Amino acid sequence: MTGIEETIPLAVVAGPTASGKTGLAVELALRLDGEVVSADSMQIYRRMAIATAKPTPEEQRGVPHHLIDFLEPGEQFSVAQYVEMARKTIREIRSRGKLPIVAGGTGLYIQSLVDNIAFSPQPSDPALREALRQRAQREGRESLLRELASFDPESAARLHPNNLGRVIRAIEVYRLTGKTMTQQMAQSRREPSPYRPAMLGLTYSRRQLLYNRIDRRVDAMVAQGLLEEARQMREEGLSSTAAQAIGYKELEGYFAGEEPLEEALERMKRETRRYAKRQLTWFRRDERFHWLEMDRLGDGAADEAEKILVRELNL
Repeated sequence: MTGIEETIPLAVVAGPTASGKTGLAVELALRLDGEVVSADSMQIYRRMAIATAKPTPEEQRGVPHHLIDFLEPGEQFSVAQYVEMARKTIREIRSRGKLPIVAGGTGLYIQSLVDNIAFSPQPSDPALREALRQRAQREGRESLLRELASFDPESAARLHPNNLGRVIRAIEVYRLTGKTMTQQMAQSRREPSPYRPAMLGLTYSRRQLLYNRIDRRVDAMVAQGLLEEARQMREEGLSSTAAQAIGYKELEGYFAGEEPLEEALERMKRETRRYAKRQLTWFRRDERFHWLEMDRLGDGAADEAEKILVRELNL
């Protein structure tokens, strides 16, 4: 059994999009001699900078950031690959005497890493996968999500219909093995976690304040060149995972001349707000999180976060 003295202290800064994760993680890294490990399933892709709100060099403030900007947008990437890379990165950070700080909003990445999920090879059936994809085109993506909910309601609750690849994979695994993704994850927690995590969750006392931040961020993305980036990515071609980035698919109607830009951007804001709500729902299920109400704490958020980490991690 792994003892406390053998575990790696691990800070986690998680929360919905536009909640201030990047700024807080960087400030904590500067105060506590840390390095940031991204837990964002879209910031891994090169050139997808604006839509994914990838931290700029100025925002990084000299703090090393890992697992961002390393994969071509046409390439696929799995949770298992993320966990393997993050584990290696965290060990390297700790070997330098630094504090690893995992920061991001992809709940599945964070949970799988912190809980030391062991991913065993699963069978695949390309023909079944293609048949499900064609069915989604005929009947709509929600039809696949309803099927998934009939035998694995937990997975269906955490997956969005737009995340078609993961919905299809969950159905495929069940049909081939007779076990749901939820059962697979439960069975994969056989080994104790090598981490001693202190988990910070960012939220707002009034949800509308977060939604206002999201709306302002979308407007800022447009000013920064979102349309040009989306056109480039459209021409370049994206993997099924990268194509789910909010900010690209919402602009398809505009690029096709089917709707005005204002409608496309309003849908982008609406979808981002919905995504933020799903993120909060995911993280709220984990009782290990210490929640920080960013609007109430204001400039004192970093002080409060630092106190929690120092106490929980014995820094």
